[in-house]
Amino acid sequence: MNKNHFKQLFGPSLSALFLAGCMVGPKYHRPAATVQPPPAAFKELPAENPPEGQWKVAQPQDAMLHGKWWEIYSDPELNALEDQLNISNQNIKQSFENFMEARTLVTQARAQLYPSLSTAPSFRRSQSSANLKNNVGATGTAGGGTAGNPNVYSSLAEAPFTASWEPDLWGKVRNTIRQAQYNAQLSAADLENVRLTEQASLAVFFFELRGQDALQQILNDTVEADKKSLELARARYETGVDTQLAVVEAQVTLQQAESASTNLGIARAQFEHAIAVLVGTSASRFSMPYKPLSATPPAIPVGIPTQLLERRPDIAASERNMAAANAQIGIATAAYYPNLTLSAQGGFESSALQNLFTWPSRFWSVGPSVSETIFDAGLRRATVNQFIAVYNADVAAYRQTVLTAFQQVEDSMAAVRILSKQIQQQEQAVQSAQQFLKLSQARYETGVDTYLNVLVAQTTLLTDQQQLAALRTQEMTASVQLIEALGGGWDRSQLPTPAQVSKKVAKSEIEAPN
Repeated sequence: MNKNHFKQLFGPSLSALFLAGCMVGPKYHRPAATVQPPPAAFKELPAENPPEGQWKVAQPQDAMLHGKWWEIYSDPELNALEDQLNISNQNIKQSFENFMEARTLVTQARAQLYPSLSTAPSFRRSQSSANLKNNVGATGTAGGGTAGNPNVYSSLAEAPFTASWEPDLWGKVRNTIRQAQYNAQLSAADLENVRLTEQASLAVFFFELRGQDALQQILNDTVEADKKSLELARARYETGVDTQLAVVEAQVTLQQAESASTNLGIARAQFEHAIAVLVGTSASRFSMPYKPLSATPPAIPVGIPTQLLERRPDIAASERNMAAANAQIGIATAAYYPNLTLSAQGGFESSALQNLFTWPSRFWSVGPSVSETIFDAGLRRATVNQFIAVYNADVAAYRQTVLTAFQQVEDSMAAVRILSKQIQQQEQAVQSAQQFLKLSQARYETGVDTYLNVLVAQTTLLTDQQQLAALRTQEMTASVQLIEALGGGWDRSQLPTPAQVSKKVAKSEIEAPN
C-alpha cells in the first residue's frame, strides 16, 4: 500500500478521531437535596441539660459514629453476634454478589472503547449440480469437467481475520461506562444499606429478647409472691380467720400469672429464631442464655442535619441513581449523530490446503463506513424525552429519600427522648404500686380489709412492672432505630470511586458455585 492509498483510506477516519473527545448530553451536577434549605439543627433534640437519668446526645466532638456502631452499647454478647452477622448473613452476601456483578458490567462497557478482532477458519469441498443451466462443467473449462462428466468439484480453505472498531465520536461509549460506574457505586451503597439494616435488625431483636427475659423475671417473681399469698390465705382459712373466697381469689391470681409466664416463651422463641437467621445459623442449632435487660441507651452522637446527606447509604444510592439516569440521556442523545466504523479483513485463502499459508494466498480489505439515520418518525426525540423524564423522577425520589431520612431521625429522637421521661414517671408508678401492695397486705393480715384489696394491689403492681419493662425495651430499640436513621458508622467517603469500581474483578473475589 503506497502513501497515497493510505491517505485516501485513513485520512478521513483519522480526522474524525480528533473529534473523539466530544460528549453530547447534559453534564451531571448533583441537584439540591431539598427544595428548602436544610434546617440548622434537629427539632427533637433533647434539652442541653436534661434532668438526671433522662437521655441526652453525645458531645459535639463526637458528632459521628464510626465503624462498629453497636459497640456503643458495651455488650460483649451483642458485639459477638454482630461480628458473626457480618461474616455469615446471607442477605449481605447476596448484595455483595450483586455489587460484583455491577463491577463486571463496567468492564463490559469499557471493552466497547477498543477494536474487536475475530477469526473463523474454514474448509469446504463442494460439487456443483449437473442440472444447472450454463454449467461450467459442461464446457470442460473448470474443475476438469467435460460434456460427459459435467459435475465440478471445488475446494476452498480460508484463514481470515476481521478487525472492527467504532470510535466513540459522541461519547456514547463513555456515557455507557459512566452509567455502569454510577450503577456499580449505587450497588455498593445498596450493599451498605442492606448491611446496616441487618445489623440494626439484629440489635433490635437482641434487645427485644432481653426485654422478654425481663418480663419473664417479673412474672417469675410474681408467681413466687402469689404462691406465698395463696399459702397465707389457706392458713387463714384453715384457722377460721378468713373465708374460702380468699383462697379461691389467691389461687386464680396465681394461675393467671403462671399462664402469662408460660405465654412469654412464644415471643422469646421467635426473637431467638430471628437472630439465628440473621447470623446465618439454623434456628434448630441456635440458642441464647436467659438474661434480663438491664441496659440504658447511651449518649448517641447526632450531629447536624446536613451531615445526614453524607452518612446514609440509601441517600448515596439514590444520588448515584440520578447520575446514572443523567448518563443515559447522553447515550440517547448520541443517536442523533452519525456512526463511524473502521473495519479491516485479511488472511489466507486457497483451493489447495497445502498452499493456504503461502504468500500468494493472502488477501485483505480495509475501509471506513458511516451510518446515519435520516428519518425515524420522532423515535430519537421520544427516547431522549423518556430518559429526561426518568432523570426528573429520580430527582424527586432522591429528595423524597432525604425528607424521609430527616423524618426518621426526628421520629427516633422524639421516641428516645419521650420514652426516657416516661420511664422515670413509670418507675415512680411502680414504687407507688409497691407501697399500695405493702399497705394492702398489712391491712389484710390484720383483718381490716378483705383479700380483694390485696388482689387489686397485686394486679396494679404487675401491670406497672410489665409496662416499665416494655418501656425500657422500647427505649433501647428506639435508640437502635435512631442510629440506623443516622446511617450507623458509614459515611460517603467509604463509597468506592469510579476508578475503584472500574478495576477488573479478580477471580478470588468471585467464589465458584458450590
